[in-house]
Amino acid sequence: MPIPVRSATDVGAVIHDARRALGLSQRELADRAGVSRQWVVEIEGGKSRAELGLVLRTLDVLGVRLVVDDGSERPPAVASSVTGADIDALLERAKGRTP
Repeated sequence: MPIPVRSATDVGAVIHDARRALGLSQRELADRAGVSRQWVVEIEGGKSRAELGLVLRTLDVLGVRLVVDDGSERPPAVASSVTGADIDALLERAKGRTP
């Protein structure tokens, strides 16, 4: 299932969750990815200035595939919120209170 990643915090959460799902400690992941344990701690914490190559290598070690979406298939509610739609109206519509 695709997981939207929009921030360094999201990347950190993906790495953390994948590592835990594989039963790896931070040290084990660090050793496999060729980084320090401190780097794993920082990336899982949402470090925004992490080297992209190291992030990609870590994702590969975890078996996580990175897919880039151009955003052209956004659901209407997301697309309209980006253009400045009335958030209250969107919420009411989502709750089924308006057509």
